[in-house]
Amino acid sequence: MYESEQLKGKQTNSQYFSKMKNFDVIIIGGSYAGLSAGMSLGRSLRNILIIDSGKPCNRQTPHSHNFITHDGKAPKEIADLARKQVEAYDTVKFHEGTVIKLKKTDEGFETETSGGEKFYAKKLILASGVKDMMPDIPGFAECWGISVLHCPYCHGYEVKNEVTGIFSDGDMAFEFSKLVYNLTKDLFIFSNGESALSEDQKSKLAQNNIILVEDEIEKITHENGNIRKVIFKNGKEISLKALYAKIPFEQNVNPSRDLGCELTEHGFIKIDPMHKTNISGVFACGDNVTMMRSVANAVAQGNFTGAIVNKELAEESF
Repeated sequence: MYESEQLKGKQTNSQYFSKMKNFDVIIIGGSYAGLSAGMSLGRSLRNILIIDSGKPCNRQTPHSHNFITHDGKAPKEIADLARKQVEAYDTVKFHEGTVIKLKKTDEGFETETSGGEKFYAKKLILASGVKDMMPDIPGFAECWGISVLHCPYCHGYEVKNEVTGIFSDGDMAFEFSKLVYNLTKDLFIFSNGESALSEDQKSKLAQNNIILVEDEIEKITHENGNIRKVIFKNGKEISLKALYAKIPFEQNVNPSRDLGCELTEHGFIKIDPMHKTNISGVFACGDNVTMMRSVANAVAQGNFTGAIVNKELAEESF
């Protein structure tokens, strides 16, 4: 049970958490999906803990787009407003930290953070996102989310009809080029070495005047994250306005190792239509379950997941 509001007001956050360790649901990740799930559950009077490290993958991105009512706002502005609104529900608590271990218990789940804290819950929602693995190319990471872009739906309109590159190869580059070609006809594909594209694919790209560059990249020059040129190891230079990139990622939290959650062939947490993993009581939503990475999608997924978890809790206690 929660202690009185008067008593809670006299305690520090750490003192309060030393007493409050058990929750209905622990949500790992306090960005858009996690906050949305937290609001859904908080409004259902569930005792919730949201654990977040404070390092969202879009922290360098200056503007978020394609999210109706919030189009063009800074991602942090959206997240700060969301957190403020979720904090209004007194059954939702927050803990700043990084989850390093998950464990199934007889009554539910145990989470352990890098600070040594352990918290317990009946249900677990993984909204922890993914970590993008940057290539060893100077300037790439500095431009990530600013002018090196992951999504044409999120950022493509702002660089429409500009000289644009795609950092990818093979089938992924070929399919992705179809989306980007709709936004600009001044398009390059950088395979960063000998391309794996088939001859038929190369021919189709050439028919659409998409230039394939197989030279190895040495570095990207930029000003405050705004790309200027791609410099190649052979001395060639190409000026660009934007560069789309398809790069590998890893899960921020490893539910496969700790809990036995299945992953898809692409490395996402595998969920069913109700956002349930293969482990009973464990749900997932947000960037860690889908390649459709956007703020709007994360919010929608979190809202849905919170409702499903509340329904399961209601069924079990009725």
